[in-house]
Amino acid sequence: MTVPDTALDRAAAAIRRGDLVVYPTETVYGLGADALDPTAIDRVYEVKRRPHDDPLSLAVPTVEAAHRYVTADAVEHRFMQAFLPGPVTVVCRKRERVPDELTAGRDRVGVRVPDHPVARALLDRVAPITATSANVSGTGSVRDIAALSPRVRAAAATILDDGETPGTESTVVDVVAGEILRRGAMADAIEAWLSEE
Repeated sequence: MTVPDTALDRAAAAIRRGDLVVYPTETVYGLGADALDPTAIDRVYEVKRRPHDDPLSLAVPTVEAAHRYVTADAVEHRFMQAFLPGPVTVVCRKRERVPDELTAGRDRVGVRVPDHPVARALLDRVAPITATSANVSGTGSVRDIAALSPRVRAAAATILDDGETPGTESTVVDVVAGEILRRGAMADAIEAWLSEE
C-alpha cells in the first residue's frame, strides 16, 4: 500500500464532514461519501450526473459490519462468507438506518466489502461509504487517477492514489433471486455457486 496513514486520516475526516473522496478498489476507483448522510449522497449523484432513480451501493470493512446496515438470510450470509471481501456487490434488504436517498426509495441496497488494502484501511476509519465508480455516469470507469474527469477531480476533497487498478467492475448479485444483475469479476464462480444452492 503506497497511501500513507496521514492521507487516509484526511480522507476519513473529509467523509465525516460530508465531503467526497476518490479511493482505489480491487475493481476501479470509487467515489466515497458518508452513505448515511442524505446531503453527501446527493452530492455524489450531482457530481456523477447520475439519475436519482439509479440506486447507489455502500461499502463496509467486513461482512460482520455489513449486518449493521442490511438483513441477510442464511443463504445470503453463506454467499457473503464465500465471496467477500472481493469484487462482488450483494443486494440485500436494507435496515431502516440506510437512507432512501442511497437506494432510490427501494427496500434493498447493494453491499461491497472491497478486497483492497487502501479501501479497507479507509473503511476501518469511516464506514459505510458510497461504493460507486469515480466517473460521470455514462463515461468509462477510472482505473488510473490520471483518467479522472475534471468534474470529479474538482469535487473530491481528497484523492487516494494507489496506482492502476485491475479495472473489471464488480459482479452485482441478488442471492435470494439467484440472479446476477451485472456480470463482472468472478461472475462464472458466482454463477456456479448460485446453481448449487
